[in-house]
Formats: sequence, C-alpha cells, structure tokens
Amino acid sequence: MPEKFIPATPAPRIVPCPTCGGDSLFAPTNLWRPFCSERCRQIDLGHWSDESFRVAAPPTTIDEDDASK
Repeated sequence: MPEKFIPATPAPRIVPCPTCGGDSLFAPTNLWRPFCSERCRQIDLGHWSDESFRVAAPPTTIDEDDASK
C-alpha cells in the first residue's frame, strides 16, 4: 500500500482583502491579515469608528411605563 504524502506546512491561503478586494495572504506572516496592507486595515478601522459599519441587531422598543421610571 503506497504511503500518502503529507506536507510539513499547509499551502498558503490567498483570500480577498475585505477593504479593496485584492489578494491577501492569510497566514501568520501577514501582519495585517485578513487585510492586504496596513492602509486597508486602517480604512476598515475608520469605517468602524465613524459608525459606517455596524453590527446588525433587532430593533428595540422602549416601553413608555419603563421610560418614565
């Protein structure tokens, strides 16, 4: 029975950068992963800080009886 070859390290994964859509190496050697560069990481952080990006949540209602307390 032939033995299967198992690579010592996994093949590098290339993923799309969430900011610009360019190729980004998804590996510990990429300091900005999942982004392709520090610039794209900073742009994404800026979108979160100016509330362009938000985490979806169901709308909340305020009960008038509770609001007056």
